[in-house]
Order: sequence, then structure tokens, then C-alpha cells
Amino acid sequence: MKISISKGELVNAINLVIRATASRPSVPSLSGILIETTTGGITLYASDLETSIKTSAVALVEEEGVVAVGGKIFSNIIKSLPETSVVLDCQEDILHITAGQSVFDIRTINPSDFSPFPTQFDEENKREVSAGVLPAMIKKVSKSVSRDETRAILTGVLLSMDGPSIKMVATDSYRLALIEKIAQKAYDTPFEVLVPGKSLEEVGRMVDESDVVKIMVSAGQILFVFGKTLFVTRRLEGKYPNYKSLIPREWNTKATITHNEILDSARRVSLLAMNNASVKMEISTENQRITLSSKSQDLGNAEEKIPVKVEGADNHISINYNYLIDGLSVVESEFITFEMSEPMKPGIIRAPEENFTYLVMPVAAH
Repeated sequence: MKISISKGELVNAINLVIRATASRPSVPSLSGILIETTTGGITLYASDLETSIKTSAVALVEEEGVVAVGGKIFSNIIKSLPETSVVLDCQEDILHITAGQSVFDIRTINPSDFSPFPTQFDEENKREVSAGVLPAMIKKVSKSVSRDETRAILTGVLLSMDGPSIKMVATDSYRLALIEKIAQKAYDTPFEVLVPGKSLEEVGRMVDESDVVKIMVSAGQILFVFGKTLFVTRRLEGKYPNYKSLIPREWNTKATITHNEILDSARRVSLLAMNNASVKMEISTENQRITLSSKSQDLGNAEEKIPVKVEGADNHISINYNYLIDGLSVVESEFITFEMSEPMKPGIIRAPEENFTYLVMPVAAH
């Protein structure tokens, strides 16, 4: 194989597929990148068995062929080269890399060690989503995904589409995030799949706002197609919690709050909540305000009062400050509402303009 390609084109392709290489592989191919010539250039492919990524790049092909190399060393070499055309020339088990005055020779990996790229997907039941919509939704729910691998179902994001509606839900059992948007296209049949949270975050980072993302499924995998890239990950199996039953339909207290004001206050008050990890919120109907406070035997106390519009009864709740800040930090609206029924039941942050709901469980008061 011998090709010539611009450094920028090659770096962009490497940056996409290297996300599917394993850092501690059991076999070399799991940390490698497979490069194969095509009619208009080359394809790059990597897989760690859980995630597989394939993308294409424009190149001048002088000799057709296929070669595989270690992903990390190949990436480091290409990124270090001068901004010029890069020549890749494979002879036997050595890949010669030339750019300007720079010359590298690196040993190759056996291409036959790579598993075939998955191809069996349901084309008839594919869904399309604007890439401008998808990353924003992923950002809203990703912090609520569980990192506990012993509870595999909760490490996923429930992605569902019904009619023109697209929803994402994530929960780690201590908080729950729900975002709903209108898709570009309405579909007659419902579509629901449980996507590993880490994989969905990668998709959100990779897509370009001008892309349309196509989503297809097979018995055990999910395929995302955007631009020149195909991203495959395993789908999680099992019954996801009935999140609709977890979100209270009624409230005893509702406060409308300036978003930036409560976020900034929560960040300041939490500076003294590091030992017990909780911030207390006291809502006063008479004074039309929320008081945020934290206490630490070692550090001291902090308190801030925020003017708000309160409906209903006086109330209070203690919340893990990390969860509170996580929920507030992904909101973009000027105002949010905070709803609750009683101190030991969940509090609900809503951003109605964004169709975003964030439920957080209370903790024992400090």
C-alpha cells in the first residue's frame, strides 16, 4: 500500500477512530488502527470489541492495500509531523511514514487480527436526528449516568423516539435527568434503545453540527452514522426503571428562581459542605426567598438568601451539593423552577423552556 494524504485530513480521521482503541489491550489489534485503501482514498477502523469506529478520508492512492499499526504511536507520529503532505508506504511488515524531512519506520500489526466491522443493522427502522439537537441532549443527561458497573442498566441512557418526540433519560438512583426535544422527522412506530452512557458521550463529542445522525439497531448493537463516520457500540439489555413513576406530578412548594443566581450561590455555599456533602434549602413563602446553607464542624458555616417567587407552603430539603450543582450547571434558561412536596421526598428542578427535568433525592439534614 502507498498513499499520499494531507496531515490535517489524516489527523482528523485518527482523532475519531482512536476513541475505539483499548488502553490496556489483551491483543495488539485492540489498540491498533486498520487502514485500507478505497476508490476515493482510505478508511480507518478501530475496535476495542465494545465500540467500533470507522471513518474515511480523502487521499491519493498510488498502490492499493491494507495495513494496521499501533494507534497511539501512529497518532503521536502523525500529529508531530510538519504541515505538509504525508506519504504512507507499507513494505512487508514495516510502514514508512514520510513528511518533508521527517521519516519514520514502524512495525505493523497483522490486519487479519481485526474483527470485521459490524454490518447487520435494521435499515428500515432507522431514525434520523439533527446533530445540533443530539449533543445538547446528551450534555443534559450524561452527569446522571451511573458509573457503577455492577448496576449495568443504570450505566446507560434510555433513548426513545415516538412520533416527533425524542427523549433521553439517565439515572444513578440518586438523581434523574430527563430531556425531551422535537426531532426533524416524525415516525409512526415507537423506537427505544438503551445506549451505554460513555459511548453516547463520545458520539456527542464527535458529531458536527451540520451532520444528520442516523441511528440503527441490531440484536445486540447500535449504529450511529454521521458525516463520513460509523460508530457502533453494544446495546444494554434489561428493563430500565419506570422513570415516569419516579417523577412527582404534584407539589406543595414551587419556587421560580433566576438560574445563574442560585447556581452561583450553591457553588459558594458548597465550599463549606465538603465533609457532609449537603446543602440545605429553606423556602419561605412569607419572605419570598430561598436560604441556602451548609455547616462543617471543622470549617464553619455558610449561608445565602436568594429572592424568589414562591407558591404553596414553606418547606425545606437537604441535597447533595454535587448533584444540585450538576443539575443546575447544564441549564441554559434564565429561570428555573424548584418543586418539592416534603423534606424527605425528591426535589425537582425544571427548565420549562428546554423541556428539561432533573430529580434529586434528599439526604439527611445537617
